Amino acid sequence: MTGAEELLTRTRKLLAEHPPATTDRTDFLRARFDAGLAWVHYPVGLGGLDAPRALQAVVDAELAAAGAPDNDPRKIGIGLGMAAPTVLAHGTDEVRRRFLRPLWVGEEVWCQLFSEPGAGSDLAALATRAVRDGEDWVVDGQKVWTSSAHTARWAILIARTDPDAPKHRGITYFVCDMTDPGVEVRPLRQITGEAEFNEVFLTGVRIPDAHRLGEAGDGWRVAQTTLMNERVSIGGARIPREGGMIGKVAATWRERPALRTHELHRRLLDHWVEAEVARLAGERLRQQLVAGRPGPEGSAMKLAFARLNQAISGLEVELLGDEGLLYGEWEMRRPELVDFTGRDAGYRYLRSKGNSIEGGTSEVLLNIVAERVLGLPPEPRNDKDVAWKDLAR
Repeated sequence: MTGAEELLTRTRKLLAEHPPATTDRTDFLRARFDAGLAWVHYPVGLGGLDAPRALQAVVDAELAAAGAPDNDPRKIGIGLGMAAPTVLAHGTDEVRRRFLRPLWVGEEVWCQLFSEPGAGSDLAALATRAVRDGEDWVVDGQKVWTSSAHTARWAILIARTDPDAPKHRGITYFVCDMTDPGVEVRPLRQITGEAEFNEVFLTGVRIPDAHRLGEAGDGWRVAQTTLMNERVSIGGARIPREGGMIGKVAATWRERPALRTHELHRRLLDHWVEAEVARLAGERLRQQLVAGRPGPEGSAMKLAFARLNQAISGLEVELLGDEGLLYGEWEMRRPELVDFTGRDAGYRYLRSKGNSIEGGTSEVLLNIVAERVLGLPPEPRNDKDVAWKDLAR
């Protein structure tokens, strides 16, 4: 098994052969992937070395100290955190070789075509249809709340392929080319004024069967790989102590004593402790990932992330008083990423409202935590064995 010393040797060899100061950024990232130093726990030939996941930190620290470029993970988070683990777990060898390298390097952006306007929080009730036609599948339907659809080349997509089966068992998982005929992306303007989300219309889109992940009708199981990784990537991101949203409020508190009150001080202390607990819980979750695949605990982390962000941003607006009511701009833009800490308090307050919807609504995550983490009895469900086409709508 590859150890820390060998990883350091490989990393230093990469730096010697491709000096960051004189090597094109994309060329360096490609070379890093080919050297197995992209995600060291992935298989050899797919950006990794079959090494323990925990040793990724050894590589990252050495590269950071040398000033090496990263792959700008904030812009390609869906690809890194959701698409890549699913492609690795369920894709054919050909699919893995085709997609993982340009995904990690950032040459191809990914989005997620899961949510639908008619399914609400019940994702398994989705109505987008995929019908087999020779070596292709023809897809028709509508998706919504699609981050990065306006910049994405590829999408992970689930569609109904058997309406006669119960809703969880008639779904198939695909990789969809966002540049294909029949794919239309429309902006959804949000409360922030921006259109970071989109709605996507699919009309007669042809997807080759080679771009199917998993067996036909087994898409719900494949989608669980995506969803578990999504919630870990959202709720369990590594941040330093007093990083993220709580750091912005704490800095304002220290720099502007005239804004302080006893009540705000009490609430700030409460949120600071909650943020630190969430940070340490996220660290523990990442350590658990070293030994296996993510589980339902990621849902609890994502739930805490949403609640905490909304509470902290509300406190920040109150701390700033009248200034907190100001909003920098309400220009219609289609950004490539969400930047909480680089914007003003008004933006953070408005944008955090979406945290309890994206990546799984807080209500659904509460059910997952209750049933799969705490082991409580599940809610009664009378539609599990009913054919999707017979469900009331």
